Amino acid sequence: MQEEILLTPWRSFPFEDSDTFAFTGQDEEKWDFVLVSDIHEMGSEKEIKRKKFLDELSKKGFTIKKIEDRKLFYGVRAPEHFFRKYQWLLRNPDSRLQDLNAQQDVPVTTRIRIVNFILHNTVTPDLEKLRDLMKKNVFEAAFPLHEKEEVREFLKEKWARWRDIFCQQPIEKIRCYFGEKVALYFTWLGWYTYLLGFAAGVGLVVFVAGITVFNSSQVSKEICEANDTLMCPLCDQKCPFWLLADTCMYARVTHMIDNEGTVVFAMFMAIWATVFLELWKRQRAQVVTNWDLYGWDEDEEELAMELINNLQHEPRRYRHSYLRSTIVLLLVLLMINRRVALFLCDLEKPRTFSQHENNFTIKIFIFQFLTNFSSLIYIAFFLGRINGHPGNYVRIAGKWRLEECHPSGCITDLFIQMAIIMMLKQTISNVMEYLVPWLAHKIRKRQKRPKKKHVMLGEEEEVEDPCKKQWLINYQLNEVNIFSLFDEFLEMVIQYSFTTIFVAAFPLAPLLAFFNNLFEIRLDAIKMTRLRRRMVPRKTNDIGIWLQVLEAIGILAVIGNGLVIAITSDFIPVQVYKYTYSPCMKENNTAVDCLTGYINHSLSVFHIKHFEPDTNLAVEILDLVKNGTTVCRYRDYRNDEDYSYTVQFWHVFAARLAFLILFEHVALCVKLIAAWYVPDVPLSVKNHLLDEKHYNLRKELSMMEYSTEV
Repeated sequence: MQEEILLTPWRSFPFEDSDTFAFTGQDEEKWDFVLVSDIHEMGSEKEIKRKKFLDELSKKGFTIKKIEDRKLFYGVRAPEHFFRKYQWLLRNPDSRLQDLNAQQDVPVTTRIRIVNFILHNTVTPDLEKLRDLMKKNVFEAAFPLHEKEEVREFLKEKWARWRDIFCQQPIEKIRCYFGEKVALYFTWLGWYTYLLGFAAGVGLVVFVAGITVFNSSQVSKEICEANDTLMCPLCDQKCPFWLLADTCMYARVTHMIDNEGTVVFAMFMAIWATVFLELWKRQRAQVVTNWDLYGWDEDEEELAMELINNLQHEPRRYRHSYLRSTIVLLLVLLMINRRVALFLCDLEKPRTFSQHENNFTIKIFIFQFLTNFSSLIYIAFFLGRINGHPGNYVRIAGKWRLEECHPSGCITDLFIQMAIIMMLKQTISNVMEYLVPWLAHKIRKRQKRPKKKHVMLGEEEEVEDPCKKQWLINYQLNEVNIFSLFDEFLEMVIQYSFTTIFVAAFPLAPLLAFFNNLFEIRLDAIKMTRLRRRMVPRKTNDIGIWLQVLEAIGILAVIGNGLVIAITSDFIPVQVYKYTYSPCMKENNTAVDCLTGYINHSLSVFHIKHFEPDTNLAVEILDLVKNGTTVCRYRDYRNDEDYSYTVQFWHVFAARLAFLILFEHVALCVKLIAAWYVPDVPLSVKNHLLDEKHYNLRKELSMMEYSTEV
């Protein structure tokens, strides 16, 4: 009895008797999707499976058109009642009662989304879906069509061009053609780039300020004048002794980025990351409210499409297994690849597409993050810190000595690595991101040109089906998959990580990211409108789990920059010397620079006679002794007798730890205050939603009073 009551509204809804559209004129040849298949032998297993699938679509009322070329193309068009059912189910309950016969056109993006769902959830008598058939090469491709619509032509001319690099994006047009998910991606990317401009400006000021001390730094002067300071060899085999003055230029570059301004900028970027996310939340709320999607429910949307496809469908339940979660966590920590990530997502049995995508996002992001940041983490926090000291180096398998930092300090290695990533790697990545799909498209066009028919003398040339050219043009474009947009998000979030986490070592990172993103927006636009098949539009009202990922990166940025300043840079040792051991603390002489003597204070003494027996120096030790050279210097705080740590080492260690705790606590407190101070949802949005609820309640009350009077 309950089922009968639930089904009553379906019967009262006015459907047309015919399942096909009443197309006229230009609309007659509009198709929702195109399926592509190889020409299989008659009676073969693949041909039978293909026929069974197409028969199932026909039973549902789909109109199917076949065109044969070097491949078989099947255009499919869904019946009208699918879309009216969708409108009926997801409309406001009040409007259902008041305006039963009102019909509005379904947006093309919604139409494509519904048809895509039905195609991928149609089951053959062999219990196979489209995904299974594509794995078995029964079908090669399934895609919606790029059509010569006014919106697409506008996007091609006003958005997907390099000349429009500084122009505002037509977000509403993007939404109308690609759907809300793509539109929100470009909204986020544009907002990120806009606010990145402020961080880029501050970073540039800090970098220029560092250039002003390029020649005036007391530490750099002492290094450049250390012509008699002999440094220990950097390796065991045939490496020479070297003079500290040889690193003069690198020392100047190091102190250009390793100064008080960098500390302030690192703190600024921690605050900027929080403000950016809080302002983005406000921007998102404003945008989705304008789209009337603020309260959109994905579960309701998916359930509606399931019922449209199959009235007897039972909803999939939410599931959770601690055993599965433990296995997945262990495999993720082992650094998986993409196929394993997809397998793990299937193992978790997510209920909806967005849950599947979120699970996939977390796994792949962790893998990509560890892959991209492993070298930076090693350079920043391990290189040159666990390798021992001359005469007692730490060795792998008792043989190979660990690598040393650059003679001017590990911050130099980190600066060079970041410069390569932000300049060279980003540039090459963008060039390849454009050239690969462009070349692939050109090659596909040359390989898959339609067959030309030879016309005999006196014969009339057969008129070519107008759909054939359009379908072939779309087929020749590069393939897209359900995670195509994921790759774009991943690229930008990894860049965001580089821009924030190690910005203390490279203040120009925001500036280079800003210029990169200006090109990235147009590059993605060109790929989507000109080089790739049309993406299936997805409805959403946020950027999904990427928001949580960005928030986690914001916390890592505080920790990372704090560690870089405390451990990697010489900022703390310089400050300890300045306020504890410098001439300024011992005598009242204002004419002396407080950092005078810092270099000699930071270098330890090693007696060359204590080198390990298997050390093969470029110069014989006896020759050095004859020349009066008995010691060399190295960067550390050790005494020259038993090479144990000096008191200065423990002073510096305590100062590093204290700074790290103070920096992170202050930065995190400021982040929390900024997050509290900036509301996630603008007052205009809250008031709009309030007015809307008030209007609906008044309207409902008025209707009740009217019906009572009648």
